[in-house]
Amino acid sequence: MYCNAATKGEERMIWFAICTLRRSQALVRSVFVVIPALLLAVPICTAQAMQKGISVDLPVTSSAVSIPDADREGALIVSITEDGSVYFGTNPTSPSALRETVQSRLSNQTEKTLYIKADARTRYANVLKVLGAVRTVGVEPTLLTAQPDSSEAGTVMPPKGFDVLLGPPSASDSIVLELLNSGQRTPTLKINNGPIAWANLQTDLRQLLHNRSEKMILIKADGLLPFAQVVEVMDACNSTGAKVVLITPGL
Repeated sequence: MYCNAATKGEERMIWFAICTLRRSQALVRSVFVVIPALLLAVPICTAQAMQKGISVDLPVTSSAVSIPDADREGALIVSITEDGSVYFGTNPTSPSALRETVQSRLSNQTEKTLYIKADARTRYANVLKVLGAVRTVGVEPTLLTAQPDSSEAGTVMPPKGFDVLLGPPSASDSIVLELLNSGQRTPTLKINNGPIAWANLQTDLRQLLHNRSEKMILIKADGLLPFAQVVEVMDACNSTGAKVVLITPGL
């Protein structure tokens, strides 16, 4: 009698152990099904985000204005990476081929603005090549920049930047601001052939622009300089309310 009861007790314990093991195996299988699904979902989201444009480190400015149109579908965007590679949208191109590409796109739309995203570390010469390639197409180049904001984390902010003009040197009384490669950390600044300190740049520009009906500053910079240093000067000029004209010896 006692032997029969013990046997039945052992059978119940064995059955309980089998049921517990089956439930554990089912849970493990469900976990292994969920994890691969999550791992597969991550690259898809990343790929979609990367398709929006070419990633570059934009130079930081303080006087740029909001340009929401740069985010609209169909906006003409040219990106220049640190090594000087050029992209129209997400398609690689070259400055020589860019002119024809932009001209073809402009024939189908009324918007004539070309947005340029140039890496802060690229040489200024790489940016000038792009500007020179499209200057005869009839577009209005706008340089996109980064700007520190106090907005809350996760808030989507519209792109910012400012317009620039491209042309040859103007009249003899024009304000010409030069950036020369000094071989040091910061380039040498000159206004109308006279040396100037970086700390006095905005003050001196405002004094020169005072009482002028045409507030325009021509910028001539060494092509070997990082684009960020040229943008820093452009930002100072833009903060005075003056129009910025980029000039090169070839124009």
